[in-house]
Amino acid sequence: MSPGFASNAPAVAAVDWGTTRMRVWLIDRDGKVVAERRGDDGLITAQQKGFATILEGHLAAMAAPEALPVIICGMAGSRQGWLEAPYVVVPAPIGAILAGAARVPGQHRDIRIVPGLAQRLADAPDVMRGEETQLAGAGLPVNGRELVCMPGTHSKWVLVEDCTVTGFGTWPTGELFSVLAAHSILRHSLGEHPKPVTSDNPFFRSWCETALTEAGDVTSRLFSIRAAGLLQDLKADDAAACLSGLLIGGEIASASRRHGAGAEPVVLVASGALGALYQTALGLAGLKVRTVDADEAVRAGLIEAARENGMIARTGAAR
Repeated sequence: MSPGFASNAPAVAAVDWGTTRMRVWLIDRDGKVVAERRGDDGLITAQQKGFATILEGHLAAMAAPEALPVIICGMAGSRQGWLEAPYVVVPAPIGAILAGAARVPGQHRDIRIVPGLAQRLADAPDVMRGEETQLAGAGLPVNGRELVCMPGTHSKWVLVEDCTVTGFGTWPTGELFSVLAAHSILRHSLGEHPKPVTSDNPFFRSWCETALTEAGDVTSRLFSIRAAGLLQDLKADDAAACLSGLLIGGEIASASRRHGAGAEPVVLVASGALGALYQTALGLAGLKVRTVDADEAVRAGLIEAARENGMIARTGAAR
């Protein structure tokens, strides 16, 4: 049990189950954390070892009661996961999304998985899993329009109006960085193990500004990173910063244009170094930012999902 956590008996287990990682929290009836575990037991591992086996192992390690219900979000609900939780089609109220959690059959305890979201537009089909739960825990106001940026391997930009998700888009910025760094001509410029990019790196800032100024036209600039290494002695770590700045700046320019970013702050749901990069890039774009910690948001969203599904009562503290 971690210092500062509640000492009450757990009422529900909350699980954020990603592709490579998972986090499990035991939550009391007031929505406070009793215990926590993290592990490299994501979708890929669970497909081999079994979802129930991995989950029960974590719960046993935390001495969770045998009948403790479980609420899950993320890739455990994907087509390749434990149970495909059907997508909810947008527009959809956030509360209704959470309330539609699918129950896993054949288990001795009540286990439910929060559904993802589907955008079925002919010219802009899109899906998400996991981010909908972060939205529920992001502290969005009941009324008004919010533009939410959720960076990651596949960054999501989400429009929320009066707590209803009205549309969203995906920019695979993190994946593009990995693919270009490892499998394109740029691998010679970045080397095998460049240092993590920091938000104060002048190359990150400069190339981000370039992408923003050129309205997100990044493809014409990619080879310049290679050329700068050959002609200007651009170092590997700075080349990585150039690529990161170019791709993040391009994403922000494109998303801002599509979703109409304006005077209202962009809600940035992110953590750690990635959050710092996006906060800097959004500032360079002239956008105001309200930052929400991604880890706290997903936990708060899972607690709200437990309430929506009747696993814990809607009383007491919010977290």
